[in-house]
Amino acid sequence: QVQRDRVGEKVSGADRIKEQLQTFSLRPNKALGQNFLANAEKAEAIAAAACQGGLPALEIGPGLGALTGPLLRHAPKVCAVEIDAAMAAALSSLFADEPKLRILHEDFLQTDLALVQAELGVPFAVAANLPYYATTPICLRLLSCGLPIPRMALMAQKEAAERFFAQPSTRQYGLLAVLAQYYYQPTRLMELSPADYYPQPDVSSSVALLIRRNTALIPGFADFLQRAFSQRRKTLLNNLKGLPGAAEALACCGIPPAARAESLGPEALARLAMSSGKWQY
Repeated sequence: QVQRDRVGEKVSGADRIKEQLQTFSLRPNKALGQNFLANAEKAEAIAAAACQGGLPALEIGPGLGALTGPLLRHAPKVCAVEIDAAMAAALSSLFADEPKLRILHEDFLQTDLALVQAELGVPFAVAANLPYYATTPICLRLLSCGLPIPRMALMAQKEAAERFFAQPSTRQYGLLAVLAQYYYQPTRLMELSPADYYPQPDVSSSVALLIRRNTALIPGFADFLQRAFSQRRKTLLNNLKGLPGAAEALACCGIPPAARAESLGPEALARLAMSSGKWQY
C-alpha cells in the first residue's frame, strides 16, 4: 500500500513504519506479536466497518497507530489500550494533537472495563489487531464482559479467526465459537496477506466482523462452556458431573446423556446453561 508524505513523494506503508520505528528507536517485539498493519486502504475499511453508525471505539493493540488514525476519522472518540510502554509513548507522540484519543498503557486482560465504558460512553465498537498468543483470552473477555458492544472488527491469524465460524463436530469448534455465534453474527470482512504487514508474519490473517445479536447475556455462560468442553472426548454428562441436577437438565433440554458438547449448537448449549440458575460452575 502506497501513501504520499508531506512533500508528495510516494512512501509505502512498510517504509513509513520503518521510519517511525527508527524515529523512536524501537524494534518490533516478537514476544508481543508485533506485526504492524501496513496497508492503509485495508485499515480504512476495517475502521469503517467497526465504527459504522458513528460508534466510539475501543482499540486493542494500536502499536504505531496504523488503525488508530482511520478509527479517529470514523469515531467520535477512541480509547486505545497498548501493553508495550515504548509503543504507548510513541503513539502519544504521533497523536499528540488529537483530543479524541485516550491512550491507556495497560494489558487489556487487566484493564478496568468500567473505566473504558466511562471514557467512551455506550454503546461502543471494538477494533483489534490481536497477537496470536493472546487471541483467545482477549476474545473470551470481550464476548463475556456484558458491555454494550454492538460491533467488533477483530484481526487475527487466519487459523485463529476461523474459530469464530467453526461448526459443531469440527476440531475448531469450542467455547470461542459458541460465544461468538450465540451473542454475535460473525462474518468474514477481509483476508490479509503477510505483505500487508511489517514485519511480515509467516502466515496469513483474517478480519472477522462480529455484529451483536438480540440475545441476553447468560451469567456464567463462559464458565459453563469451559467445563462442558474441558475434556472433549468425554460426554457432556461426565464433564458436568458434580453439578446439581445435571442429568435432569440434559433430559429437560432433550439432550441425550451420551452427547458431547462439541456436537451441540450454540442455542442448545445456551438452553442447557440457563436450565438451572443454581448451578455453580
